[in-house]
Amino acid sequence: MSFRKEKKYRLSFSDLATVKKQLFQAGMIFLHPSRLINSCYFDNPELKLFHESEEGVLPRKKFRIRWYNKSNIFTEEIKISSIEGRFKYQKKILNIHKSDELFDIKIFDKLYGELIPILIISYEREYFSFNNLRITFDKNISYTFIKSISKPTFKDSECVMEVKVPIDCDDGYIENLIHLPTSRFSKYTRGCFLKNEKI
Repeated sequence: MSFRKEKKYRLSFSDLATVKKQLFQAGMIFLHPSRLINSCYFDNPELKLFHESEEGVLPRKKFRIRWYNKSNIFTEEIKISSIEGRFKYQKKILNIHKSDELFDIKIFDKLYGELIPILIISYEREYFSFNNLRITFDKNISYTFIKSISKPTFKDSECVMEVKVPIDCDDGYIENLIHLPTSRFSKYTRGCFLKNEKI
């Protein structure tokens, strides 16, 4: 298990283009091709995981099933946020062959009980490297609500840049390279808020 540190930067679409241009000029390089990421998030009926994320409870978990582009290869992920840092467990799922089958899946956790699919989040992610920082840009984020009969989809008006580094990387090193204020940007909590209002 290896902990990592994550820094998030909330951006408009125009800000994202400006920041990318500046980082390219400073030496940022492509890491590998962009791809569409799809994640189905699970929670209990009381949405305890959503509330813990919004309140910043530590430790806390997120449960999701993820697949890329239009592939039918699905991976279950448990993402854990703790005082020490963040890490995640992953395992391939062999008994799911298409995304529609996710709607009937249930996950049991000793702490949270029975978890059901709540929300599917899809977005385009670009991958870069810059002075030992792993940088990703997520844009065109959409949220689809599984529990609603009509399964409405909403678009996010903002983007997010994420910087991922080993847990022992000094914050000052990151701040000397990225001259932007950090911010919280949990796609799952933003999606849950869209049940009642637009972002």
